[in-house]
Amino acid sequence: MKYRRFLFLLLPPLLWIGCGPRQPDRQKLVLWDEISPWFSPPPQYADQFGDYRSPLLFYDGCKVKSREDWEARKTEIYNRRNELMGAWPPPIRHQEVEMLDSLERENFMRYRIRFLWAPDEKTTGYLLIPHGKGRKPAVITVYYEPETAIGLGRPNRDFARQLAKRGFVALSIGTTEATKAETYSIYYPDIDHATVQPLSMLAYAAANAWHVLADIPEVDSARIGIVGHSFGGKWAMFASCLFDKFACAVWSDPGIVFDNTRPNINYWEPWYLGYHPPPWRKRGLITPDNPAYGLYPKLIEEGHDLHELHALMAPRPFMVSGGAEDPPRRWIALNHTVKVNELLGYKNRVAMTNREEHSPNPASNEQIYLFFEYFLKYGGD
Repeated sequence: MKYRRFLFLLLPPLLWIGCGPRQPDRQKLVLWDEISPWFSPPPQYADQFGDYRSPLLFYDGCKVKSREDWEARKTEIYNRRNELMGAWPPPIRHQEVEMLDSLERENFMRYRIRFLWAPDEKTTGYLLIPHGKGRKPAVITVYYEPETAIGLGRPNRDFARQLAKRGFVALSIGTTEATKAETYSIYYPDIDHATVQPLSMLAYAAANAWHVLADIPEVDSARIGIVGHSFGGKWAMFASCLFDKFACAVWSDPGIVFDNTRPNINYWEPWYLGYHPPPWRKRGLITPDNPAYGLYPKLIEEGHDLHELHALMAPRPFMVSGGAEDPPRRWIALNHTVKVNELLGYKNRVAMTNREEHSPNPASNEQIYLFFEYFLKYGGD
């Protein structure tokens, strides 16, 4: 049976309790002491900008000198990205959401739901709502399928479950059918005639999931974040950068810049930014015998990289939970977004933590949860 906003229409209105403490209290200060080191690069990478073209330069070479200039520059970046990657279809707002089943878990209810995340494509995901009254912060989790994030998959990837236990509403989504077919992504209007790069369509799907969450009375729509690991990290990065209603984001070891030497930083693949009609290239590194096709070679030829995308987050906070693909030297790219935030009058908006392995672990996950607690529960600084 279908419900508009399903079971929530049956509940009495809940009182809005605001966006958390307005003045830093002791718990917030203790939390900041814990996470503050993540917002500074190691000394060897401080004020290093590498060969990346500054986002504070318009494409005609003029410098961005004011907030007003940045708004114009941000629009220029968005427009160029749409031109290159393809424009999104219209957003899907206030849609009917189908509730398939429900289950009470530790301290939250888990609902299996179905909704439109593309104009002609539905997805099935899990909505986790903690017990208790009042509007709550929320996080969307993205991965190959939605079960892992609720604790039914590989260890240390149960982001949705752990966040729900901490009082966050969580919505777990994933590309289940496409992953089984090894096509991984969303192809619009279809896999043979895609007009939008698949990674951008994943971002669009996450934006529609944001609208689903925003319609739920238990959610404070001003406090919705997004997180994903690896494939999900790429997805979360593009979604949060291209859709500015996400309040903050964590990207777990996606490979935050282009790197043709790393097989896991494979933006050239046809399910990311190298779409071409099937049959597809052989999966793997770019070689003379196995070149990249589609948009990706053009991005490289024109000197584009993902640091320009990161800059669209400013002044919203984000954290890179770095592993093997995103070691500390990635600060060289992140420093460019730090400079954008400085121009806008903000500090402590770009964070990075690091571990040796690609896979998340309990320590790196705790860092993710503390980041969300600070910026979504306490409102940041």
